[in-house]
Amino acid sequence: LNRIKASGLKLRFCTNETQATRENFVKKLQGLGFDISVDEVTAPAPAACRILKERSLRPHLLVHDDLVPEFAEIDKANPNCVVIGDAAENFTYANLNKAFQVLIGMEKPVLISLGRGRYYKETDGLKLDVGAYMKALEYACDVQAEVVGKPAKTFFESALAEMGVTPQEAIMIGDDIVNDVGGAQQCGMRAVQVRTGKYRPCDENHPYVKPDAYVNNLAEAVDIILQQL
Repeated sequence: LNRIKASGLKLRFCTNETQATRENFVKKLQGLGFDISVDEVTAPAPAACRILKERSLRPHLLVHDDLVPEFAEIDKANPNCVVIGDAAENFTYANLNKAFQVLIGMEKPVLISLGRGRYYKETDGLKLDVGAYMKALEYACDVQAEVVGKPAKTFFESALAEMGVTPQEAIMIGDDIVNDVGGAQQCGMRAVQVRTGKYRPCDENHPYVKPDAYVNNLAEAVDIILQQL
């Protein structure tokens, strides 16, 4: 990453992280030795807050406790929508049922999901992600969720706008074949798949997403990009 910055290329971290505020997410990465600041991160919760304010929506939150501060300035009284994120241990039957009751009681239910990932990887293995629970609410309430975060086109577009570049000038590097690679390509960007993180060999036979390149790790991706300059 330091090599990318030293080359003068613009850099943006697009994350579907919804278990922590951007501040805490950045602190964690800085602690691991990454040179990263909050204003370099595009994340779902701030994007969702913009939508909520624009549309005068008052959310019932089904999110991780640590993410709640991102919604501090949002009116949450008498909710007229549900916002779902990766709530982890908060995905209890009671909490899902409460979100269901809010939605099913509306004439036109509004469900906003902070991503639609199926699973992610932690040190102790793969974990169910927000998408599985989003689908449960969609099915129960006969509603289509509005996804904020990868792979939504508007999410990538906001990152591009923040950098002031066109899709054709940008390359996405990611480990998620659908949300990272597929989402970026649908936006007109090129995308590189890293064979680390949640990558699985079967991703290389994906029926409709074909990365522009495969690399074994992030350093290899940087090598390829810098060689093009």
